[in-house]
Amino acid sequence: MAGNTFGKMLSLTTFGESHGIAVGGVLDGFPSNILIDFHFIQSEVNRRKTGSNIFSSSRKEEDEIEYLSGIFGGRSTGAPISFIIHNHDQKPEDYNEYKDVFRPSHADYTYEKKYGNHDYRGGGRASARETLPRVVGGAFAKLLLREHGISVRGFVSQIGDCRMPDDFIIPGSFNSTDTITGCPDPETQSKIIHLLEELKASGDTTGGVVTCNIIGTPAGIGEPVFDKLQSDLAKAMLSINAVKGFEYGSGFAGASMKGSQHNDPFIMKDGKVTTATNYSGGIQGGISNGEEIYFRVAFKPVATLMKDQETLTTSGERTVIKGKGRHDVCVVPRAIPIVEAMAALVFADHLLRYQGFSL
Repeated sequence: MAGNTFGKMLSLTTFGESHGIAVGGVLDGFPSNILIDFHFIQSEVNRRKTGSNIFSSSRKEEDEIEYLSGIFGGRSTGAPISFIIHNHDQKPEDYNEYKDVFRPSHADYTYEKKYGNHDYRGGGRASARETLPRVVGGAFAKLLLREHGISVRGFVSQIGDCRMPDDFIIPGSFNSTDTITGCPDPETQSKIIHLLEELKASGDTTGGVVTCNIIGTPAGIGEPVFDKLQSDLAKAMLSINAVKGFEYGSGFAGASMKGSQHNDPFIMKDGKVTTATNYSGGIQGGISNGEEIYFRVAFKPVATLMKDQETLTTSGERTVIKGKGRHDVCVVPRAIPIVEAMAALVFADHLLRYQGFSL
């Protein structure tokens, strides 16, 4: 199975299955002598943990990270940083009745066609459990970005049809862990909670949108043509489980604007070149222009429902499966640190490629 490594100068390889012994990763290319904040890395992992709210899976995992290499005396050595997180609350028996069926909108059928088998125990590599090593790798990337005054902040801007007003001003101190849904607008959050309560009672699910900002970015980060900064961000986001869409800057709204409205005029402010507007989303020609980078990531509804669904068996016979096990009503609040992690990995990778970059 190929496709388990992401990045060029800074690369993350992940391994493990949802109900296997462990998941983990190897982060290669991380610079030496960076002070490692272990508490911060663990806190990032805790943000995506199951059981974090009443609408998430009740699976209980400590998600304690064991570091195997690449760190000595509390600092990175420059060698590959390898780590492992053991799975403890495994319940593969919850999936026994799915052994010979294709679950609707899961990867069972496609894995079966490609590999001749599929891991029915929670989806194996197709499970959201695979994103845990991404969050660890992204936390390391955030430590590198922190050294250069760059931060990544995500939040829930929409769940189901409950959408935060576009003109809502987010407090500078807001952290997605400040609220149960990761949404900074109290009025929208109230609507979201009501919606999720209704869906949980009915055994249904919903999707939503995570908005993410990369703040404090210098100009000149990114590569032309095939390695544009937004291209790598798009690939990173679309590689996350359940993601169905990505847009940056004005996104699809820009298609209905006039050029005279959409262009970002250059101006001087405090002796620095900047833009009067930011429809470009901080990226022009695939390279950062120094403005805040912002993008939106759309997640589909969770495919596992707590209600009956018609499907086919692996032998092609019609059958009905009954929902069971431990699953999220909506993955979007827990996806925030995953989105942030992948964004941090992309920007850190490009930062290391930048010709003017020096530690």
